[in-house]
Amino acid sequence: MSSEQDKLVAPSDWPEIVKRVRARTPARLLAGRSGAAYRTNTQLELREAHAAARDAVRAELDLHRDFGPAFIEQWDLFEVCTMAASKDEYLVRPDLGRRLREESREQLSARCSSGNDLQIAIGDGLSVTAISKQVPPLLQLLHEGAKNRHWSVGQVFVVRHCRVGILNEIGELLGPRVAILLIGERPGLATAESLSAYMAYQPRNSHTDASRNLISNIHARGASTQQAALRILNFAALMMKARTSGCLLREGPPAP
Repeated sequence: MSSEQDKLVAPSDWPEIVKRVRARTPARLLAGRSGAAYRTNTQLELREAHAAARDAVRAELDLHRDFGPAFIEQWDLFEVCTMAASKDEYLVRPDLGRRLREESREQLSARCSSGNDLQIAIGDGLSVTAISKQVPPLLQLLHEGAKNRHWSVGQVFVVRHCRVGILNEIGELLGPRVAILLIGERPGLATAESLSAYMAYQPRNSHTDASRNLISNIHARGASTQQAALRILNFAALMMKARTSGCLLREGPPAP
């Protein structure tokens, strides 16, 4: 690209609509090029984002490092494990991440009450970075919102090497009206800090992905924790009213 062409796409020359679009998305729009390749700064940014994504996927959960003693004490947080014995096994055997170990099932039965309106679990998923960044403020907002709606909330816990299907086992063990799994999303080149909230009404082992609903992209440049908390609570209320969840249930319009 010539210097004259570069001037035509300089930030100061962009139309207002282009500036507004770029401000609303982390996508690398109009990044420019040098010949047939990206510019050096863009190449370095891509390599940095790719490294952050790989680190987020490979990182092992450490409760004290990732949440801190104060947060653990505040929520009496404890950890249970799936059948996946290691991160490597978790990555190549998704099925093992959907089932709890027997000792973990016993631990949940002993430490958690059953039959609550909401049961919230935290899963490491594919990004420990996401749960360490997004869960602390989001969990506080969810509990405050549930209290305002006079809902009972079960004991929160963390699941290591967790897949979304673990909701079914949680439902079978603890029998909540609505189960919520806050889990790290697969990182991309836009962010490694994106959290998802999977939700299901009275989940059971017979349920499939079609029985669940999802609120995703919870991060600084996506849905904020305040927006996500309101959407999760409103969706939970809708599930309780409809007595179902999944592909036939649609999230309502946002509050004005």
